[in-house]
Amino acid sequence: MARVKRGVTSHAKHKKVFKAAKGYYGRRKNTIRIAKQAVEKGLQYAYRDRKNRKRSFRALWIQRLNAAVREHGLTYSRFIDGLSKAGIVVDRKALSELAIHEPAAFGAVVAQAKAALPAETAQAA
Repeated sequence: MARVKRGVTSHAKHKKVFKAAKGYYGRRKNTIRIAKQAVEKGLQYAYRDRKNRKRSFRALWIQRLNAAVREHGLTYSRFIDGLSKAGIVVDRKALSELAIHEPAAFGAVVAQAKAALPAETAQAA
């Protein structure tokens, strides 16, 4: 029986790792043992940070909304409470974009949210 030569498979695997390690510094890009470690770690970071990116953007939208609604005499939490009581279902990303690009329309949304809040709450804020 003929022996199995594995050079083709190994070369293909190594090529895959080196392609992923392109742009890395030093031996991380051209030594298979170190490149493999660097690529694995990079993939771990990529997975983790895909989750973190969503978290960061939500925090950014909330900060923008808080700043925008304070100009109308409300706080972020009161604004969100007013929206839910008014039955307005718009996500924070859309509200943030509205506050930046369409201030008049955002003002109308804030007015509706304010109207849905109890009178003493709206005056206190």
